[in-house]
Amino acid sequence: MDIIKNKAEYDQVLADNKSVFVDFYADWCGPCKMVGPVLEEISKDYADIKFVKVNVDDNPEIAQQYGIMSIPTMIGFKNGEKVASSLGFMPREELEAVVKQTL
Repeated sequence: MDIIKNKAEYDQVLADNKSVFVDFYADWCGPCKMVGPVLEEISKDYADIKFVKVNVDDNPEIAQQYGIMSIPTMIGFKNGEKVASSLGFMPREELEAVVKQTL
């Protein structure tokens, strides 16, 4: 999973990929550390979806764009439009169901 470094890179990823799943996280966030490996495993099963991570401390303008107040927040995009989202840690099956909505 790629880590987005800035808003320009983020906007480019959304523009260049039909399906994108974004994990908004922070290094100090315990639940974020738990969901990361689960999402990494899921990403291996979905080659048609671009999985990326956005550190909300490093990119507050991206987090503000979506009104993210709590993390981990995960948002799925299809053709640049938000089609799915989830908040907090969840088991693989539940998270995978959210990911599938971006296909």
